[in-house]
Amino acid sequence: MSVVEAVVDGAIGRIMLNRPEAMNAITVALGEQLETALRTLAPQVRVIVLRGAGGNFSVGGDFHELQQLREQGRDAMSELFGNFSRACSAIAELDVPVIAAVEGYAMAGGFELMQSADIALVHAKAKLADTHSNHGMVPGGGSTQRLPRLVGRQRALAHILTGDRLSADQAVAWGLAYRALPADTFDADVDAFAEALAAKDPVALGRSKQLVYAGLRLPLADGLSLEHRTVLDHLSEDSGGTGIDEFTNKDQQRSTP
Repeated sequence: MSVVEAVVDGAIGRIMLNRPEAMNAITVALGEQLETALRTLAPQVRVIVLRGAGGNFSVGGDFHELQQLREQGRDAMSELFGNFSRACSAIAELDVPVIAAVEGYAMAGGFELMQSADIALVHAKAKLADTHSNHGMVPGGGSTQRLPRLVGRQRALAHILTGDRLSADQAVAWGLAYRALPADTFDADVDAFAEALAAKDPVALGRSKQLVYAGLRLPLADGLSLEHRTVLDHLSEDSGGTGIDEFTNKDQQRSTP
């Protein structure tokens, strides 16, 4: 049974975590299918929107499955965390922007998936937290590594250790989300945001995205050098030239009496 649905909707790829009866809890199959969906859609679209079915993003790992996997041993548990980790890591490897549209519960692994997205748009009433410590657990989907890079060591460590909930506005203030969207216009606002990105030059977006991720792994001087080379490559190709031609033509039209 498919627990992740993926469809091409014009220039937008839509991925739905589809276990609403379990608040989209993460299983071995869900992690595997999520990575497949991301990598399959990316070459076909300009933007990917990732959501959860039934009004929730994801409550994290499925404890019922995890209990069964524990009985089978370490290797069985490794598949659950390995599949999910590969899906989260795949997002940074894709050239297209991946937007997490987060509503309802985004807890533990769901919160970690939100961190992995390029851009998070959060429902005003979303319930967000890394709740691993509340259940005597250690994060296994990236929180100990991504969260400090996103919000700093102090906030990240305090949040992971306490499991305190965050509001949508706090998530934006911390840099975990780009925007908190009103409840009554959430769907329309997500679509409008995705459509605006999809209308932009995909080569430019892809290169800018990859520069940001590469720069996070590099010393500043090396990152600036990579940016220098990339912008010259871009301007030497049709994609960069087209943008300049369009701007200068419009400018000439405005200045013509």
